[in-house]
Parts: sequence; structure tokens; C-alpha cells
Amino acid sequence: MFDLTSFTIAVISILKMEGTVLGPALEGMKRVKSEEGEMLTKPFLDVCKQILPVIDKFGAAMALVKTDVGGNITRLENKYLSNPAEFQKLYSMVQVEVVAKKAEGSSSCTNGLLWLTRAMDFIVELFRILMEHEDWAMSQVCTEAYTKTLKKFHGWLASSTFTVAMKLAPDRKKFMDVVGGNGDISSDIEKFCATFTPLLQDNHKFLASLGLDDMKA
Repeated sequence: MFDLTSFTIAVISILKMEGTVLGPALEGMKRVKSEEGEMLTKPFLDVCKQILPVIDKFGAAMALVKTDVGGNITRLENKYLSNPAEFQKLYSMVQVEVVAKKAEGSSSCTNGLLWLTRAMDFIVELFRILMEHEDWAMSQVCTEAYTKTLKKFHGWLASSTFTVAMKLAPDRKKFMDVVGGNGDISSDIEKFCATFTPLLQDNHKFLASLGLDDMKA
């Protein structure tokens, strides 16, 4: 017997797959700032969550990045959920920690925001290099992006671990096919880099204004 409900669910699932893997993040970025131009906590964290499936497509090469990103999202989200009204704006949780003199702690939300932003810098730079160097292998792209972003903040052990992990990057063509879906991946990558970069720069400017943008691992 034909099950109309199951058929409808299947069709909806297919329709949801339209476009590239970057599509949800691009849509989410439209809601990251309030009408007054202030960074909002939940929309920003939602965008970072939507980038997790993108990181997932890199496989073992990005296992460390995925774990780090996921952990920092959870830390910030838990703080937000403890008082959504107080922490509606992303930077409010940093300001509370600054007043309490807890911002520089390794388990602080300030530290979590800083490293989450740095990880997103890495992803943006990776996609930028991917578009600029069409003849580069994915491992070369990943290594160059890491060198330009995260490496200077890592100690020897973390740097060595990341350098080895980057060599596990997937085949470039297979990766592009997977993240591209049935959309225009080149166009979405360009939009992703152009739209997300200013948001990340805002985070850095805010943290730098408090002398909190240069903490190392």
C-alpha cells in the first residue's frame, strides 16, 4: 500500500538537500546582528553549528578542529542558556568576566569565544585559498590556511599534531563534490568568505579593545 506520509517526508528531505553544505550558514549569517548592529549570541552560535557539518566533510584531517569548535560552542551556549536575557548579546558574557577578573581563564567564555573565532578564521582562510589555488592538493590548502591563522597561537605540540593531521585531508575533487551538493559551491564559498570575515573581525576588534585577543594555547 502506498504510504503518502512517508513519501511526503522523503520529498521534504530531498528538498532540504538543495544547494551546498554552506547554504544554512549563509542563511543564518543574515540574522547574526541586531538592527542596532550588535552581535547576537544565539544566531552567531547557530551559524558556527551550521559550519560543523562542513568541517565534518574533511574527515580525520579536521577531527581536532571539530572537537575544539564543538566544545567552545557548548561552553558559550551553556552560559547563554543560564540567562538568555542577560546574555542575548554575544559580548555581554565577556564583559561580565572582565568585571569579575575571570576573562583570561582557560575555561572562560572569553577564551571560548576567542578560540571559536580563530577556528572560524581558519575555515574562512582555507576556503579562500581553495578558490585562489585551483591546482593545489587539499592537504596543501589546509596546511597553508593553518600556517596563516592558528599556528602562531599554538605551542610546539599542538602545532606538530595539526601539521600531521592536515596531511590526512581528503581528495580535493571528492571534497568539492560532497560540499557542493547540487548548488554553486564556488559562488557560495565566495559569499561565505565575504560575509563571515567582517563578523569575525568584529569579534577580534572587541576582544582586542580589552587586551584579550592575543592569548595563546
